[in-house]
Amino acid sequence: MFFEGRDQVHRTFGRITSRLQKANIPYAIVGAMALAAHHYRRATTDVDILLTPEGFEEFQKRLVPKQYGRVRGRKRRFVDRVNAIGIDILVTGLFPGTGKPGPIAYPHPDDVSELVDDKPVVNLRTLVELKLAARRWRDFADVVELIRFNDLDESFAQKLHPSVRSDYIECLEEKRREDEYEARQ
Repeated sequence: MFFEGRDQVHRTFGRITSRLQKANIPYAIVGAMALAAHHYRRATTDVDILLTPEGFEEFQKRLVPKQYGRVRGRKRRFVDRVNAIGIDILVTGLFPGTGKPGPIAYPHPDDVSELVDDKPVVNLRTLVELKLAARRWRDFADVVELIRFNDLDESFAQKLHPSVRSDYIECLEEKRREDEYEARQ
């Protein structure tokens, strides 16, 4: 099973997803756990969850502060009271990256998730779009690796929102440059 890691991040992941399911709060997994579900594993120190505004309200009513503590100055950042692992909540309708309005907003979890080990994970197209819309170097690097591990090509760009297509092509070209470099070694 994919999500059965024994480290503290996986334990927090297991607890929060179980609690969200039990509370019937719609959610989808994003961030590094979603990357891993789409064949690219990298280290992470937190758990990222996509919720609707209503789901976020329910999360706060039912699970905060008993299971999850608030982080001062961060409205959507919490910590697991068991092990202090961070949890970032992304909310439908808000915007990736700086949070300033743009062409891509966080979608409803039910519209973009697929089940992996019985857990809803954002689909590959949405994950790539959100990573590119965030406009952080770390996210661009993640897209390069998603391209590599999912054997994506130019045709995948047509599935993406037009606002991120050129960034996707740039990531694809970077992946190819890296492949050429590795081939020369």
